[in-house]
Amino acid sequence: MITQDSDWAATTEQRLLDEALKLAPLHGWTHRTALLAGKALGLSAGETELLIPHGPADLAALLSRRHDDRALALLGEAHASNLKIRERIRRAVEARLDAAATDEPALRRWSGYLTLPLNLTLAAKLTWDSADVLWRWAGDTATDENHYTKRLLLAGILTGAGAIRASEGRKAALEFVDRRIDNVMAFEKWKATTSFRPSAGLARFAERLGRARYGRG
Repeated sequence: MITQDSDWAATTEQRLLDEALKLAPLHGWTHRTALLAGKALGLSAGETELLIPHGPADLAALLSRRHDDRALALLGEAHASNLKIRERIRRAVEARLDAAATDEPALRRWSGYLTLPLNLTLAAKLTWDSADVLWRWAGDTATDENHYTKRLLLAGILTGAGAIRASEGRKAALEFVDRRIDNVMAFEKWKATTSFRPSAGLARFAERLGRARYGRG
């Protein structure tokens, strides 16, 4: 049961994120930004740290999840079951790109933060989460190794498309998505005609990323 306190915490987390998005272009995606965002809401440093104990990492996770929710809202009028799998993936990635683009230029500082060596695990987790959300919208119910390989492939598309969207624009990003989907579909067709199975190492790596989605960023 949701308590009043948890409602307040969830609402205040989102308000902290709103303030951080205003501050990040100038101050970066940092602990300073997290504390300044709290100060803008009238929170002490201690209160801010109670809400987001990992500071910028928690804010990064909140932003990624907000973009996932926005993408699902954009996809709300589309019925995945009426689309071919290629079109489902294309629409899903397009919606995710458009959802994230809303928060430029803070998104550039967010992306830079996630490319730091200490944050690569968090970046992988958040991208995995996004791929999982989009595959579920697309109707994927796989529970075998395909569950993991599909999400790894889509995570790669999301990462590449996001980088191209930031540097070359939306059109170039979607052209990249179309090329990668062609590669994925060719791979799926080849896999269906062989006894292909992912290596044990790849399967274990994908499974660890999958389990990570249940933790807090």
